[in-house]
Amino acid sequence: MEIREAQAAVEAILFAMGDSVELSRLAGALELDIETTRRLLRDMMDKYESGDRGIQIVEINGSYQMCTKKENYQYLIRLALQPKKPALTDVMLETLSIIAYKQPVTKAEIEKIRGVKSDHAVNKLIEYNLVAEIGRLDVPGKPILLGTTEEFLRSFGMQNLDALPEMDPVRIEDFKAEAEEEIQLRLDV
Repeated sequence: MEIREAQAAVEAILFAMGDSVELSRLAGALELDIETTRRLLRDMMDKYESGDRGIQIVEINGSYQMCTKKENYQYLIRLALQPKKPALTDVMLETLSIIAYKQPVTKAEIEKIRGVKSDHAVNKLIEYNLVAEIGRLDVPGKPILLGTTEEFLRSFGMQNLDALPEMDPVRIEDFKAEAEEEIQLRLDV
């Protein structure tokens, strides 16, 4: 194994493992003797230290780990302090389901199905890049048509929309019956 190939392998191993890796395990993975592996690591450590790199390799009790340099902690802290996207709420999941199965769909159609305003949920789904404007309906007012994005597919582990689960026909009939019952109750009031 040539030196560059061995160094690339060390980087890959240390990056993927995340934690420290014992010298003997590194040597075994590289199929090199321990002393050659130690020299290889020392050479890499020197190169990382002298270069304008954001990472370094450190030795911890005979094990080696890839870490960020302390000079870059301020950037990591800034990133860590940024708020994370919250999990999808039930309302957002319901709205996303309607869009996924009915697309292209307008907000008015979503609200008709849900029975309540859906502006906030739709706006959040757009913000999270799970839903996007995919056109306009050719009727007066030209309402926006919504559909799912590639990020939606990635987030839910699908290659295409054909991977959406099929709805159980019995459950669809149950939903229809519940909706009709709810409409009748509203009319009686």
